Amino acid sequence: MPRRNRPERRDEPPPLGGHGWARAESGPDGEWLVRSVSGTATTKTYRCPGCDHEIRPGTPHVVAWPAADHGSVEDRRHWHQGCWTSRRRRGPTSRRW
Repeated sequence: MPRRNRPERRDEPPPLGGHGWARAESGPDGEWLVRSVSGTATTKTYRCPGCDHEIRPGTPHVVAWPAADHGSVEDRRHWHQGCWTSRRRRGPTSRRW
């Protein structure tokens, strides 16, 4: 029996405000645009503001920036997924962004 070629499904969300594939999130700390980054897409080392540890290349994580002013490149912060999720309990480290 011949193999059936099925079209590739695309479950990606629509682009938000011209900032790539981002989603809007709100919390007590304000409105944010958040984008998930796969491990294969990372090539640099970042410092997570939630735990102050490095996010090494190849590590999946999230990038978040304030939604109010659509944030510039300088406003973007790279967070471990767990740190971003628990930021409401902990908040950022005392280190200045």
